[in-house]
Amino acid sequence: LFLAVCAVGIGGTFQYGYNVSIINAPTQHIHKFLNETWSSRYNKELNPDLLTLLWSVIASIFSLGGLCGALIGGSMAIRLGRKGALLMNNVIAILASILMGISFPTGLFELLIAGRFLIGINSGIGLCVQPLYIGEFAPKHLRGGLAMGTSIFLTGGILTGQIIGLRELLGGEKHCPLLLSSSCIPALAQLLFLPWFPESPRYLLIDRGDELSCAKALKRFHGSSEYRREMEDIQRECFALDGEKPKKPWQLFTDRGVRWQLITVIVMTMGQQLSGINAIYFYATYVFEQAGILAEKIPYVTLGTGVCECLTALSCVRSNYVGRRYLIIGGYLLMTLWCTVLTFSLTYQELYSWVPYMSMTCVFAFILSFGLGPGGITNTLTAELFVQSSRPAAYMIAGTVSWISFFTVGMLFPFIVNGLKQYCFVVFLLECFFVAAFIFLIIPETKNKSFLEIKKEFHKLNFGRNA
Repeated sequence: LFLAVCAVGIGGTFQYGYNVSIINAPTQHIHKFLNETWSSRYNKELNPDLLTLLWSVIASIFSLGGLCGALIGGSMAIRLGRKGALLMNNVIAILASILMGISFPTGLFELLIAGRFLIGINSGIGLCVQPLYIGEFAPKHLRGGLAMGTSIFLTGGILTGQIIGLRELLGGEKHCPLLLSSSCIPALAQLLFLPWFPESPRYLLIDRGDELSCAKALKRFHGSSEYRREMEDIQRECFALDGEKPKKPWQLFTDRGVRWQLITVIVMTMGQQLSGINAIYFYATYVFEQAGILAEKIPYVTLGTGVCECLTALSCVRSNYVGRRYLIIGGYLLMTLWCTVLTFSLTYQELYSWVPYMSMTCVFAFILSFGLGPGGITNTLTAELFVQSSRPAAYMIAGTVSWISFFTVGMLFPFIVNGLKQYCFVVFLLECFFVAAFIFLIIPETKNKSFLEIKKEFHKLNFGRNA
């Protein structure tokens, strides 16, 4: 099970975290490349406004690709299987790496844009299919811990990108093409290791009707002495679904039986993106400067934020045993607290010498709190709230909401910060508190429950208490 999570994660959410992270290091080198390419092509200087537009396209096209990936990820998981979709996804990553790598020597910045779009598609598919696959092959009592592999590899990807992007490694100008094309390495690693593992047992039995292959897969994942209990659980779900075909995303919106599950996933996914984690990263450099850290040392201090996220994701594997509900509510409430403290500390940053250090503590505490709940548990709950026929469509909807929220935050965030300054955290603390209250009132505990048991928990909400 552990090796399967590693084989799935290296080419899944690791790619997303890695490609979000590595684009920051070569920003100045890409600007220089755009200027030189434009000058050699048109024999005139690139207009500063056009330069800003081209850089914005390169940075934001990743989000558009992610949205496209989320829209097709569920369909790929149904047609090709969970494992097959992930293997095919690596072809997209390798093609993206080639395009980004040859864009610099050929002087074609259009290839860089195309590559960023394709790697966005790869990330969108990976974020959709990876937690789906892990959630389906994990045994009930380990589902929460194994599903945290999604968060561990995502944060591991961010940290790896921060390290590789240091100027001593691949962050220098001459290594820029290598840095941007290095995402082919995780893709090749997954193509090498993932074929050794079986397809999702639930997919094999419920979607394909192949009981023999399902039994073989369960023996590989759970052991020959433990697989029967999980087999019985899958058979009960198969019987309850009574041959129901996988649903399309739009069918979930008209299905009263999943109404509150769908609302919950949308609220949690939006809450994750709009929680203020992007504002924290934006303010981190300012906070570190105010604390007296030299500008050239800040990239190394920023690595501490990546380490924080990784450590929290790893600790969540163990703390997940207290229950998903407590973790995610606690995470949002702690984020509300740190937003409040950070608002005050940024307001009085220059009055006392110790205040900048309080702000720096709040930055790390906020990141730890995000990793404790929203960062790690959201994808786990998305897998647990739906039965087999609705799960791929639910991930498509969740992925779409996530990428649209991600893009919206990227577009609106500069205006929010410019308008409200440090008081932007008041908006985020209200959002965190609202999501915590919603989860407290709506979501039942899902730990150690089968998918059918969780469905019954929502039955009263969806159909009324007299149902």
